[in-house]
Amino acid sequence: MEAASASTLSPRAARFALIATILGSSIAFIDMTVVNVALPAIQHDLGGGLAAQQWVVDAYLLTLGSLILVGGSLGDIFGEVRMFTLGVGLFGLASALCAAAPDSTTLIVFRGIQGVAGALLTPASLAVITSTFSGDERGAAIGTWTAWSGISTVIGPLLGGWLIGFTSWRVIFLLNVPIALATIVLVRTQLPRGIRERKAVRVDFAGAALCVAGLGALVFGFIEQPRLGWGDPAVLGTILGGAACLVAFVVYESRTAMPMLPLRLFRSRNFAVTNIETLAVYGGLSAWGFFLTLFLQQIAGYSPFRAGLATVPLTIGLFLLSRYVGRLSMRFGPRLFMAAGPLLGAVSLVALVRLPTHLNYWVDLFPPLVGFAVALALTVAPLTTTVLSDAGPGDAGIASGINNAVARVAGLVAIAVIGVAAAGSTDHLSVQGFHRAMLIVAVLLGAGGVIGAIGIRNPD
Repeated sequence: MEAASASTLSPRAARFALIATILGSSIAFIDMTVVNVALPAIQHDLGGGLAAQQWVVDAYLLTLGSLILVGGSLGDIFGEVRMFTLGVGLFGLASALCAAAPDSTTLIVFRGIQGVAGALLTPASLAVITSTFSGDERGAAIGTWTAWSGISTVIGPLLGGWLIGFTSWRVIFLLNVPIALATIVLVRTQLPRGIRERKAVRVDFAGAALCVAGLGALVFGFIEQPRLGWGDPAVLGTILGGAACLVAFVVYESRTAMPMLPLRLFRSRNFAVTNIETLAVYGGLSAWGFFLTLFLQQIAGYSPFRAGLATVPLTIGLFLLSRYVGRLSMRFGPRLFMAAGPLLGAVSLVALVRLPTHLNYWVDLFPPLVGFAVALALTVAPLTTTVLSDAGPGDAGIASGINNAVARVAGLVAIAVIGVAAAGSTDHLSVQGFHRAMLIVAVLLGAGGVIGAIGIRNPD
């Protein structure tokens, strides 16, 4: 399987490969959003203000974003299916540990372990799809993967919010365990397992260490700034130190023989532009989900279930449109989709800049969510397809890893930086802070659309 292509797999094996990647990836995507609806309950049980809530989210994004390139490299070296299975198993174990966490510090540590697991399974899942499908079918398969991944990010908060209403926030982590077990059983019993090892390739641990140190220090500074203030040496020191580590990371990657971030891939115009657009779009998307969920529960008075239910239009839009859009982008080129999608998202979210505290869902929130759902469907599948199309078969894992790393790092930094504007001089979200956050999100999405319109070139 790991060395197989679309021509060597039966339709049945290809179908099971797609089902397995969707099922396994869903737990990683669910945990990017389901935790948002649980944050008030976690805060009530374990304590902490906005900074602790940010760390519960960002600990996961930090390890996921900084190590996902290593995960992509490991998939290219030892085989995508092998890394996918390992990542899914570790994710299930880490989820069980999160459910048993006795305090916020322990929960944050276990969330970091979840991110490590996600860094293994996420790029491997897309690499499996790339090696299994080709042509229009690849675009359709990626669109299907995108649709179900998007559905899981919304169904997760919906189901999690419902369960939190009468049980505990801990159950949202336990939901991952049976999904992980079912995925492993499916992979082990239904998919052929080949052996493909490139022993001449080594893992770039030094680059990974610089990346983790740089992102961790940078995010620490921005998250702690509202509580400590800009005058605190810890804030300015960690931000400057993190920036220095990231510069050192890029320099090191440009000189080492086997980098985890192969800069040569950025010589491709579409690959480079798509990742820049990913930085803007996914930064806005992550911040949107984080701050909207907090606003609905802590300011508008929504229950966890109602907060999850509020975002159902995204599920419907992604489910109905993603596969179709993915196929169209392969046929007509991605430029129109990658420009129009983010711009539509920016226009849709401008309405949230004045979202009232006592909101009418159908008047104030539903219309912009519908527009945002269409915008995401237009953007996500073409963006993912473009990244993978510009990488050779041997670089599918690392190309997927780079794009996923950019997306997760964008979310990580956006939540931390926009949190400074949202919190102001306090450690809690305010109505004015939420409005400032939504304005920044709209600007990020609009910038992504402009980048796509100017930079993307349709293939001949």
